[in-house]
Amino acid sequence: MCLFSLSPLADRNKKSFGPSAFLRLSCCFLLSFALTSFFPLPLSARPTSPLSATPQPSVMQPTMMQGVSIQQFGVVPGGDPENNRVALQRAIDTATLTGQALFVEPCAEGYPLATGVRLHRNVSLIGVHGPTGRGTANADRTRPVGSLFILTDTLQPAFIVESATQLRGIQFWYPEQSHTSADAIIAYKPTIQMAHGQNVQGVTLSCLTFYGEYMAMDFRSPEKYICEQILFEHCYGYPLSGTFIAIDKCYDIPRLLHCHINPSNMREFGRSFSRAVIDAVVARRTYAYTIDHTDNAQMMDLFTFGTWGGIYLGDETYGQLTNFNLDCVCVGIRKSGTQLKNRNWQIAQGSIIANCGGMVEEIHPLLVEGTGHVSFTNVECFSGGNGALTAVGKSHDFLCVEGDGLLSISLVGCRMQGYDAQPLTIHNPNAHIALTACFDSQGNEVKR
Repeated sequence: MCLFSLSPLADRNKKSFGPSAFLRLSCCFLLSFALTSFFPLPLSARPTSPLSATPQPSVMQPTMMQGVSIQQFGVVPGGDPENNRVALQRAIDTATLTGQALFVEPCAEGYPLATGVRLHRNVSLIGVHGPTGRGTANADRTRPVGSLFILTDTLQPAFIVESATQLRGIQFWYPEQSHTSADAIIAYKPTIQMAHGQNVQGVTLSCLTFYGEYMAMDFRSPEKYICEQILFEHCYGYPLSGTFIAIDKCYDIPRLLHCHINPSNMREFGRSFSRAVIDAVVARRTYAYTIDHTDNAQMMDLFTFGTWGGIYLGDETYGQLTNFNLDCVCVGIRKSGTQLKNRNWQIAQGSIIANCGGMVEEIHPLLVEGTGHVSFTNVECFSGGNGALTAVGKSHDFLCVEGDGLLSISLVGCRMQGYDAQPLTIHNPNAHIALTACFDSQGNEVKR
Protein backbone atom coordinates (compact mmCIF):
# COMPACT_ATOMS: atom_id res chain seq x y z
CA MET A 1 0.00 0.00 0.00
CA CYS A 2 1.03 3.63 -0.43
CA LEU A 3 0.92 6.10 2.43
CA PHE A 4 0.84 9.24 0.30
CA SER A 5 -1.87 10.65 -1.98
CA LEU A 6 -0.97 10.69 -5.64
CA SER A 7 -2.44 14.01 -6.70
CA PRO A 8 -2.17 13.41 -10.49
CA LEU A 9 -4.21 10.22 -10.14
CA ALA A 10 -6.68 11.70 -7.66
CA ASP A 11 -7.38 14.64 -9.98
CA ARG A 12 -9.52 12.97 -12.66
CA ASN A 13 -9.65 16.21 -14.65
CA LYS A 14 -6.04 15.68 -15.67
CA LYS A 15 -5.81 14.39 -19.21
CA SER A 16 -2.17 13.35 -19.17
CA PHE A 17 0.19 11.48 -16.91
CA GLY A 18 3.29 13.65 -16.94
CA PRO A 19 6.87 13.02 -15.79
CA SER A 20 6.28 14.45 -12.33
CA ALA A 21 3.40 12.05 -11.70
CA PHE A 22 5.48 9.11 -12.88
CA LEU A 23 8.28 10.13 -10.51
CA ARG A 24 5.89 10.34 -7.58
CA LEU A 25 4.40 6.94 -8.38
CA SER A 26 7.86 5.37 -8.57
CA CYS A 27 8.81 6.87 -5.21
CA CYS A 28 5.61 5.51 -3.71
CA PHE A 29 6.30 1.96 -4.86
CA LEU A 30 9.89 2.11 -3.60
CA LEU A 31 8.79 3.38 -0.22
CA SER A 32 6.09 0.73 0.04
CA PHE A 33 8.62 -2.01 -0.75
CA ALA A 34 11.01 -0.71 1.88
CA LEU A 35 8.34 -0.53 4.56
CA THR A 36 7.06 -4.04 3.96
CA SER A 37 10.62 -5.38 3.98
CA PHE A 38 11.49 -3.87 7.34
CA PHE A 39 8.01 -4.30 8.84
CA PRO A 40 6.70 -7.60 7.42
CA LEU A 41 3.12 -8.67 7.73
CA PRO A 42 2.24 -10.94 10.67
CA LEU A 43 2.31 -14.65 9.97
CA SER A 44 -1.47 -14.86 9.95
CA ALA A 45 -1.64 -12.31 7.11
CA ARG A 46 1.01 -13.85 4.88
CA PRO A 47 0.09 -15.90 1.83
CA THR A 48 0.60 -19.63 2.12
CA SER A 49 2.61 -21.78 -0.23
CA PRO A 50 3.23 -25.52 -0.63
CA LEU A 51 6.71 -25.11 0.89
CA SER A 52 5.31 -23.67 4.11
CA ALA A 53 3.59 -26.98 4.83
CA THR A 54 6.84 -28.98 4.60
CA PRO A 55 7.79 -30.32 8.08
CA GLN A 56 11.08 -29.01 9.44
CA PRO A 57 13.73 -31.49 10.64
CA SER A 58 13.82 -32.21 14.36
CA VAL A 59 16.77 -30.89 16.34
CA MET A 60 17.53 -34.52 17.20
CA GLN A 61 17.75 -35.60 13.57
CA PRO A 62 21.31 -36.07 12.22
CA THR A 63 22.29 -33.53 9.61
CA MET A 64 24.41 -33.99 6.52
CA MET A 65 27.26 -32.29 8.36
CA GLN A 66 27.25 -35.13 10.87
CA GLY A 67 27.27 -37.85 8.24
CA VAL A 68 25.38 -41.10 7.85
CA SER A 69 24.35 -42.80 11.09
CA ILE A 70 26.22 -46.01 11.87
CA GLN A 71 22.82 -47.47 12.84
CA GLN A 72 21.88 -47.47 9.16
CA PHE A 73 24.63 -50.07 8.64
CA GLY A 74 23.40 -52.32 11.46
CA VAL A 75 25.44 -51.04 14.41
CA VAL A 76 22.95 -51.57 17.23
CA PRO A 77 22.77 -49.80 20.61
CA GLY A 78 23.23 -52.45 23.29
CA GLY A 79 23.91 -55.06 20.58
CA ASP A 80 26.36 -57.92 20.26
CA PRO A 81 29.98 -56.62 20.24
CA GLU A 82 31.18 -58.79 17.35
CA ASN A 83 28.13 -58.11 15.24
CA ASN A 84 28.60 -54.40 15.82
CA ARG A 85 32.27 -54.65 14.85
CA VAL A 86 31.39 -56.36 11.58
CA ALA A 87 28.67 -53.80 10.81
CA LEU A 88 30.89 -50.84 11.64
CA GLN A 89 33.71 -52.24 9.54
CA ARG A 90 31.29 -52.64 6.64
CA ALA A 91 30.28 -48.99 7.02
CA ILE A 92 33.92 -47.89 7.02
CA ASP A 93 34.75 -50.06 3.99
CA THR A 94 31.96 -48.33 2.12
CA ALA A 95 32.84 -44.83 3.28
CA THR A 96 36.53 -45.01 2.34
CA LEU A 97 35.69 -44.76 -1.38
CA THR A 98 34.16 -41.28 -1.07
CA GLY A 99 35.63 -39.87 2.12
CA GLN A 100 32.35 -40.17 3.99
CA ALA A 101 31.72 -39.11 7.59
CA LEU A 102 29.92 -41.69 9.75
CA PHE A 103 27.78 -40.36 12.57
CA VAL A 104 27.98 -42.13 15.94
CA GLU A 105 24.38 -41.43 16.79
CA PRO A 106 23.93 -40.88 20.55
CA CYS A 107 21.92 -43.44 22.48
CA ALA A 108 21.20 -44.44 26.06
CA GLU A 109 22.85 -47.87 25.90
CA GLY A 110 26.04 -47.12 23.98
CA TYR A 111 27.45 -49.44 21.31
CA PRO A 112 29.20 -52.60 22.59
CA LEU A 113 32.10 -53.17 20.19
CA ALA A 114 34.67 -55.90 19.69
CA THR A 115 38.19 -54.56 19.14
CA GLY A 116 40.14 -54.46 15.89
CA VAL A 117 38.10 -51.97 13.85
CA ARG A 118 40.26 -50.57 11.05
CA LEU A 119 39.54 -46.94 10.19
CA HIS A 120 40.49 -46.85 6.52
CA ARG A 121 41.74 -43.82 4.65
CA ASN A 122 39.48 -40.81 4.22
CA VAL A 123 36.87 -41.86 6.81
CA SER A 124 35.69 -39.81 9.80
CA LEU A 125 33.79 -41.11 12.81
CA ILE A 126 31.92 -38.17 14.33
CA GLY A 127 30.01 -38.04 17.63
CA VAL A 128 28.21 -35.26 19.46
CA HIS A 129 30.51 -34.55 22.40
CA GLY A 130 33.15 -32.16 23.48
CA PRO A 131 35.58 -33.69 25.96
CA THR A 132 33.43 -34.82 28.90
CA GLY A 133 35.90 -34.23 31.70
CA ARG A 134 33.79 -35.77 34.47
CA GLY A 135 31.79 -38.12 32.27
CA THR A 136 28.28 -38.22 30.91
CA ALA A 137 25.64 -40.11 32.90
CA ASN A 138 22.24 -41.71 32.57
CA ALA A 139 19.32 -40.83 34.84
CA ASP A 140 20.56 -43.24 37.53
CA ARG A 141 24.13 -41.94 37.19
CA THR A 142 25.50 -45.46 36.83
CA ARG A 143 26.85 -45.36 33.26
CA PRO A 144 27.77 -42.94 30.48
CA VAL A 145 25.48 -42.21 27.53
CA GLY A 146 25.71 -40.60 24.12
CA SER A 147 28.15 -41.25 21.28
CA LEU A 148 29.72 -44.09 23.23
CA PHE A 149 31.63 -47.26 22.35
CA ILE A 150 31.70 -49.95 25.06
CA LEU A 151 34.86 -52.09 25.01
CA THR A 152 35.53 -55.30 26.94
CA ASP A 153 37.97 -57.59 25.11
CA THR A 154 41.76 -57.39 25.34
CA LEU A 155 42.59 -58.86 21.93
CA GLN A 156 43.48 -55.81 19.80
CA PRO A 157 43.46 -52.03 19.82
CA ALA A 158 39.88 -50.83 19.57
CA PHE A 159 40.62 -48.67 16.49
CA ILE A 160 43.54 -48.96 14.08
CA VAL A 161 43.78 -45.77 12.04
CA GLU A 162 45.19 -45.12 8.57
CA SER A 163 46.00 -41.80 6.87
CA ALA A 164 43.50 -38.96 6.43
CA THR A 165 41.16 -40.17 9.14
CA GLN A 166 39.33 -38.51 12.00
CA LEU A 167 37.80 -39.52 15.34
CA ARG A 168 35.88 -36.69 16.97
CA GLY A 169 33.29 -36.22 19.71
CA ILE A 170 33.29 -39.84 20.94
CA GLN A 171 33.54 -41.57 24.34
CA PHE A 172 35.25 -44.93 24.94
CA TRP A 173 34.25 -46.92 28.02
CA TYR A 174 35.82 -50.04 29.55
CA PRO A 175 33.13 -51.05 32.09
CA GLU A 176 35.06 -54.11 33.33
CA GLN A 177 38.16 -52.11 34.22
CA SER A 178 38.93 -51.96 37.93
CA HIS A 179 38.61 -48.59 39.60
CA THR A 180 39.04 -49.83 43.18
CA SER A 181 41.57 -52.73 43.21
CA ALA A 182 45.14 -52.34 41.94
CA ASP A 183 45.46 -56.12 41.55
CA ALA A 184 42.48 -56.25 39.17
CA ILE A 185 43.71 -53.68 36.62
CA ILE A 186 43.17 -55.01 33.08
CA ALA A 187 45.97 -54.34 30.57
CA TYR A 188 43.85 -53.49 27.54
CA LYS A 189 45.50 -52.75 24.21
CA PRO A 190 45.65 -49.06 23.23
CA THR A 191 42.24 -47.64 22.42
CA ILE A 192 43.59 -46.00 19.25
CA GLN A 193 46.71 -47.16 17.44
CA MET A 194 48.31 -46.14 14.17
CA ALA A 195 48.24 -48.80 11.45
CA HIS A 196 51.49 -50.71 11.18
CA GLY A 197 53.17 -51.67 7.91
CA GLN A 198 52.47 -48.29 6.29
CA ASN A 199 53.02 -44.58 6.78
CA VAL A 200 50.18 -42.87 8.64
CA GLN A 201 49.69 -39.17 7.97
CA GLY A 202 47.06 -36.52 8.59
CA VAL A 203 45.08 -37.98 11.51
CA THR A 204 42.78 -35.84 13.68
CA LEU A 205 41.88 -37.04 17.18
CA SER A 206 39.66 -34.43 18.75
CA CYS A 207 37.18 -34.16 21.62
CA LEU A 208 37.65 -37.74 22.78
CA THR A 209 37.06 -39.05 26.29
CA PHE A 210 38.40 -42.34 27.65
CA TYR A 211 37.01 -44.15 30.70
CA GLY A 212 39.10 -46.99 32.15
CA GLU A 213 41.62 -47.20 29.31
CA TYR A 214 45.04 -48.78 29.86
CA MET A 215 46.65 -46.64 27.16
CA ALA A 216 44.70 -44.13 25.10
CA MET A 217 46.63 -43.40 21.88
CA ASP A 218 49.72 -45.18 20.54
CA PHE A 219 51.49 -43.57 17.59
CA ARG A 220 54.87 -45.24 17.98
CA SER A 221 55.78 -46.24 14.47
CA PRO A 222 57.62 -49.54 14.11
CA GLU A 223 60.38 -50.40 11.62
CA LYS A 224 60.89 -47.97 8.72
CA TYR A 225 57.45 -46.39 8.72
CA ILE A 226 56.54 -42.93 10.00
CA CYS A 227 53.55 -41.00 11.27
CA GLU A 228 53.21 -37.34 10.36
CA GLN A 229 50.89 -34.40 11.01
CA ILE A 230 49.04 -36.10 13.82
CA LEU A 231 46.74 -33.80 15.82
CA PHE A 232 45.70 -34.65 19.37
CA GLU A 233 43.40 -32.03 20.87
CA HIS A 234 40.87 -31.85 23.69
CA CYS A 235 41.36 -35.48 24.73
CA TYR A 236 40.61 -36.52 28.33
CA GLY A 237 41.19 -39.71 30.30
CA TYR A 238 43.26 -41.49 32.95
CA PRO A 239 45.49 -44.27 31.55
CA LEU A 240 46.16 -47.11 33.96
CA SER A 241 49.47 -47.85 32.24
CA GLY A 242 50.48 -44.29 33.06
CA THR A 243 50.87 -43.40 29.35
CA PHE A 244 48.10 -41.46 27.65
CA ILE A 245 49.80 -40.49 24.35
CA ALA A 246 52.98 -41.97 22.88
CA ILE A 247 54.57 -40.80 19.61
CA ASP A 248 57.67 -42.08 17.81
CA LYS A 249 59.01 -41.30 14.33
CA CYS A 250 56.82 -38.29 13.63
CA TYR A 251 58.96 -35.99 11.48
CA ASP A 252 56.38 -33.42 10.40
CA ILE A 253 55.16 -31.59 13.45
CA PRO A 254 52.87 -33.54 15.78
CA ARG A 255 50.56 -31.34 17.85
CA LEU A 256 49.44 -32.18 21.37
CA LEU A 257 46.96 -29.53 22.47
CA HIS A 258 44.59 -29.12 25.42
CA CYS A 259 44.76 -32.67 26.79
CA HIS A 260 43.79 -33.52 30.36
CA ILE A 261 44.58 -36.60 32.45
CA ASN A 262 42.65 -36.95 35.69
CA PRO A 263 41.55 -39.97 37.79
CA SER A 264 38.21 -38.29 38.54
CA ASN A 265 37.09 -38.32 34.92
CA MET A 266 34.25 -40.81 35.65
CA ARG A 267 32.83 -38.92 38.62
CA GLU A 268 29.41 -38.28 37.00
CA PHE A 269 28.65 -42.01 36.97
CA GLY A 270 30.34 -42.90 40.25
CA ARG A 271 33.63 -44.49 39.25
CA SER A 272 36.48 -42.31 40.48
CA PHE A 273 39.70 -44.29 40.89
CA SER A 274 40.78 -45.31 44.36
CA ARG A 275 44.01 -44.29 46.03
CA ALA A 276 45.36 -47.83 45.60
CA VAL A 277 44.79 -47.74 41.84
CA ILE A 278 46.39 -44.30 41.48
CA ASP A 279 49.41 -45.45 43.51
CA ALA A 280 49.72 -48.46 41.19
CA VAL A 281 49.71 -46.18 38.15
CA VAL A 282 52.49 -44.03 39.63
CA ALA A 283 54.50 -47.15 40.45
CA ARG A 284 54.67 -48.10 36.74
CA ARG A 285 57.32 -45.36 36.29
CA THR A 286 55.95 -44.26 32.92
CA TYR A 287 55.26 -40.82 31.46
CA ALA A 288 51.82 -39.47 30.60
CA TYR A 289 53.05 -37.89 27.35
CA THR A 290 56.08 -39.47 25.70
CA ILE A 291 57.65 -38.64 22.35
CA ASP A 292 60.84 -39.58 20.48
CA HIS A 293 62.26 -39.26 16.95
CA THR A 294 60.05 -36.24 16.42
CA ASP A 295 60.76 -32.92 14.71
CA ASN A 296 59.49 -29.57 16.00
CA ALA A 297 56.75 -30.96 18.22
CA GLN A 298 54.13 -28.48 19.39
CA MET A 299 52.78 -29.16 22.89
CA MET A 300 50.41 -26.74 24.59
CA ASP A 301 48.01 -26.74 27.54
CA LEU A 302 48.74 -30.21 28.89
CA PHE A 303 47.65 -31.51 32.30
CA THR A 304 48.30 -34.70 34.19
CA PHE A 305 47.59 -35.90 37.71
CA GLY A 306 48.81 -39.08 39.41
CA THR A 307 51.36 -40.47 36.96
CA TRP A 308 55.05 -41.18 37.62
CA GLY A 309 56.18 -38.76 34.95
CA GLY A 310 54.52 -35.84 33.24
CA ILE A 311 56.28 -35.39 29.89
CA TYR A 312 59.22 -37.27 28.36
CA LEU A 313 61.09 -35.48 25.55
CA GLY A 314 63.26 -38.21 24.04
CA ASP A 315 66.79 -38.30 22.65
CA GLU A 316 65.77 -37.45 19.08
CA THR A 317 63.31 -34.62 19.59
CA TYR A 318 63.03 -30.86 19.55
CA GLY A 319 60.16 -28.41 19.78
CA GLN A 320 58.13 -26.13 22.05
CA LEU A 321 56.15 -26.85 25.21
CA THR A 322 53.99 -24.14 26.78
CA ASN A 323 51.19 -23.72 29.31
CA PHE A 324 51.19 -26.91 31.34
CA ASN A 325 50.33 -28.19 34.79
CA LEU A 326 51.88 -31.46 35.94
CA ASP A 327 50.29 -32.34 39.27
CA CYS A 328 51.25 -35.10 41.70
CA VAL A 329 54.12 -36.55 39.70
CA CYS A 330 57.55 -37.89 40.58
CA VAL A 331 59.35 -36.36 37.57
CA GLY A 332 57.67 -33.45 35.86
CA ILE A 333 59.64 -33.04 32.62
CA ARG A 334 62.49 -35.27 31.52
CA LYS A 335 64.47 -33.90 28.59
CA SER A 336 67.13 -35.91 26.73
CA GLY A 337 69.22 -35.28 23.61
CA THR A 338 71.97 -36.74 21.45
CA GLN A 339 73.59 -33.70 19.77
CA LEU A 340 73.94 -29.93 19.90
CA LYS A 341 72.51 -28.85 16.54
CA ASN A 342 68.78 -29.28 17.04
CA ARG A 343 68.05 -31.30 20.15
CA ASN A 344 66.69 -28.14 21.69
CA TRP A 345 63.47 -27.37 23.58
CA GLN A 346 61.83 -24.10 24.54
CA ILE A 347 59.65 -24.68 27.62
CA ALA A 348 57.57 -21.92 29.17
CA GLN A 349 54.59 -20.96 31.33
CA GLY A 350 53.99 -23.97 33.53
CA SER A 351 53.73 -25.33 37.04
CA ILE A 352 54.85 -28.67 38.44
CA ILE A 353 53.83 -30.32 41.70
CA ALA A 354 56.42 -33.08 42.15
CA ASN A 355 55.55 -34.82 45.39
CA CYS A 356 55.07 -38.57 44.93
CA GLY A 357 56.78 -41.77 43.80
CA GLY A 358 59.60 -43.49 45.59
CA MET A 359 62.27 -41.93 47.79
CA VAL A 360 62.52 -38.17 47.88
CA GLU A 361 65.88 -38.39 46.07
CA GLU A 362 64.01 -39.59 42.97
CA ILE A 363 61.58 -36.69 42.87
CA HIS A 364 62.57 -33.94 40.43
CA PRO A 365 60.30 -31.36 38.79
CA LEU A 366 62.88 -30.99 35.98
CA LEU A 367 65.34 -33.68 34.90
CA VAL A 368 67.78 -32.90 32.07
CA GLU A 369 70.31 -35.33 30.60
CA GLY A 370 72.17 -36.10 27.38
CA THR A 371 73.31 -33.40 24.94
CA GLY A 372 71.57 -30.32 23.57
CA HIS A 373 69.88 -27.19 24.90
CA VAL A 374 66.75 -26.37 26.85
CA SER A 375 65.35 -23.07 28.07
CA PHE A 376 62.85 -22.78 30.93
CA THR A 377 60.90 -19.53 31.18
CA ASN A 378 58.34 -18.78 33.90
CA VAL A 379 58.23 -22.33 35.20
CA GLU A 380 57.43 -22.79 38.87
CA CYS A 381 57.32 -25.66 41.29
CA PHE A 382 55.67 -26.17 44.65
CA SER A 383 54.83 -29.28 46.60
CA GLY A 384 52.81 -30.70 49.49
CA GLY A 385 50.46 -33.53 50.33
CA ASN A 386 47.41 -34.81 48.47
CA GLY A 387 44.88 -37.31 49.80
CA ALA A 388 44.13 -38.82 46.39
CA LEU A 389 47.42 -40.76 46.40
CA THR A 390 50.42 -41.58 48.58
CA ALA A 391 52.45 -38.39 48.54
CA VAL A 392 55.95 -37.79 49.86
CA GLY A 393 54.99 -34.13 49.96
CA LYS A 394 58.23 -32.63 48.66
CA SER A 395 60.77 -32.91 45.88
CA HIS A 396 64.52 -33.36 46.16
CA ASP A 397 65.26 -30.23 44.12
CA PHE A 398 63.90 -28.04 41.35
CA LEU A 399 66.31 -29.03 38.56
CA CYS A 400 68.48 -32.15 38.35
CA VAL A 401 71.12 -32.46 35.60
CA GLU A 402 72.56 -35.93 34.89
CA GLY A 403 75.17 -37.43 32.54
CA ASP A 404 78.36 -35.99 31.08
CA GLY A 405 77.33 -34.76 27.61
CA LEU A 406 77.70 -31.18 26.44
CA LEU A 407 74.49 -29.32 27.19
CA SER A 408 73.25 -25.86 28.01
CA ILE A 409 70.31 -24.78 30.14
CA SER A 410 68.83 -21.33 30.64
CA LEU A 411 66.28 -20.51 33.34
CA VAL A 412 64.43 -17.19 33.37
CA GLY A 413 61.80 -16.11 35.88
CA CYS A 414 61.55 -19.52 37.55
CA ARG A 415 60.19 -19.87 41.08
CA MET A 416 61.53 -22.81 43.06
CA GLN A 417 59.53 -24.08 46.03
CA GLY A 418 58.84 -27.30 47.91
CA TYR A 419 62.26 -28.94 47.59
CA ASP A 420 64.02 -30.85 50.36
CA ALA A 421 67.72 -30.31 49.63
CA GLN A 422 68.64 -27.51 47.23
CA PRO A 423 67.13 -25.91 44.14
CA LEU A 424 69.81 -27.24 41.73
CA THR A 425 71.42 -30.69 41.64
CA ILE A 426 74.20 -30.71 39.02
CA HIS A 427 75.90 -34.06 38.37
CA ASN A 428 77.13 -33.16 34.86
CA PRO A 429 80.48 -31.32 34.80
CA ASN A 430 79.93 -30.32 31.14
CA ALA A 431 76.62 -28.57 31.71
CA HIS A 432 76.48 -24.81 31.13
CA ILE A 433 73.67 -23.28 33.17
CA ALA A 434 72.55 -19.64 33.24
CA LEU A 435 69.87 -18.24 35.56
CA THR A 436 68.09 -14.88 35.39
CA ALA A 437 65.54 -13.64 37.93
CA CYS A 438 65.02 -17.07 39.50
CA PHE A 439 64.11 -17.34 43.18
CA ASP A 440 64.37 -20.08 45.79
CA SER A 441 61.97 -21.04 48.55
CA GLN A 442 63.21 -18.19 50.74
CA GLY A 443 62.68 -15.59 48.04
CA ASN A 444 66.40 -15.25 47.36
CA GLU A 445 67.72 -15.01 43.83
CA VAL A 446 69.36 -18.27 42.74
CA LYS A 447 72.88 -18.07 41.37
CA ARG A 448 74.92 -20.87 39.86
